Amino acid sequence: MRTSNRFNCAIEKLYQAFHSNRLHPECCKQCAVGNILDGQDFWKHLSDDHGSTQLNLLGKLHQSKGKRFNGYTPQELLYIEVSFLNACGYELPVHYRNNKPDNPQDKDLLFQGLSAVVSTLCELDQIPDVMDCTQLFKFRAKSKKASELIV
Repeated sequence: MRTSNRFNCAIEKLYQAFHSNRLHPECCKQCAVGNILDGQDFWKHLSDDHGSTQLNLLGKLHQSKGKRFNGYTPQELLYIEVSFLNACGYELPVHYRNNKPDNPQDKDLLFQGLSAVVSTLCELDQIPDVMDCTQLFKFRAKSKKASELIV
């Protein structure tokens, strides 16, 4: 399967972060997007709330100007982060009053988050979901694609 350079770079960075214990959902430099953006935290200023897909004024400005960060638009970065946080068990947006996992650095939890991010990255690049094992088991998923039989 042919993949984009941004996809390959993002996967490599997330792989390295996971295996070197540099992945933390509550740290803007060590979350999924923080790692994709080489440990930078500027992306947190694209939205008013951590875990929101709503761009703020700055985010909208960058989006309208066609700005990309390591290949991803501001809107795509927010989608990636939301998929990570959701899969890690956070009630969004992230706020001290909202529910969150007891141990945000649990490896099983982080793996669930990364699996969701990889699926999101595949969706953004319009490639088959490499995390989808339904083809292996010839299983019809009850999702938005439930009408399709995967052979």
